[in-house]
Amino acid sequence: MAQTLYALLLFLVLTPFSHGFAHAGDDLFQYSTIDALLAGLYDGDMSIKNLMTHGNFGLGTLNGLDGELVVLDGTPYHIRAGGKATVPPETAMVPFATVSCFEEDTILKLERTASLDALNTAVELGLPSKNIFYAIRIDGRFPFVKARAIPKQNPPYAPLHEVVKFQEVVQFSGEGTLIGYYSPPFVKGINVPGFHWHFITKDRTGGGHVLDCSLAPTTARMDALHSLTVSLPNSREFNALDLTHDASSALETVEKGTAQ
Repeated sequence: MAQTLYALLLFLVLTPFSHGFAHAGDDLFQYSTIDALLAGLYDGDMSIKNLMTHGNFGLGTLNGLDGELVVLDGTPYHIRAGGKATVPPETAMVPFATVSCFEEDTILKLERTASLDALNTAVELGLPSKNIFYAIRIDGRFPFVKARAIPKQNPPYAPLHEVVKFQEVVQFSGEGTLIGYYSPPFVKGINVPGFHWHFITKDRTGGGHVLDCSLAPTTARMDALHSLTVSLPNSREFNALDLTHDASSALETVEKGTAQ
């Protein structure tokens, strides 16, 4: 069983559990930490089946850092290197993931957007607060999406900023969905401060971690999340990690998809 750490409890509104999920309402559930992933901990002890009890919307990766994970409308999708998306078995394991029960409470109108940086700026301007978490869903038409996934690695694992050089970048155009989270700056080391986006096509056959994109006018549906629950791996590997260093530079390399 994973050790559960109730970190950063920010309950502004107490919402009862619902929909049969272990954590619902305004809670963001996270397995492991981004710094552990950056350090090369690519094997976790949480299954897709267990993860899906905590939410119907989210993102992450699979053991061995095998591509990308998207959770949308209650269905998990495994996006392998090359961009192909399939539904993984319930027994598949994850080393890092964030999920929530998506219930929109804010709709933000978006004009035509030429880049991911422009999208981040537009969404950030529309956030009611920059001090809480948001799950963000954007359905629309995308002139282009530049996305990546990393092939499954073999142990001993290299740190993520080195492994990212093996990423496979693909480009999509057409209708699809951005699955994203905004996290406030104080989660540094735990999650990705700012925005983290994954993409999946409308027919749910392709996608990846978003490096850049453009989109036609549409809306962003946002769900404010006032609490964070972090479940830590119960393993000797996690316990032995040195997580005392500032990994901000490595995270920037990984998020932008550039190798050092």
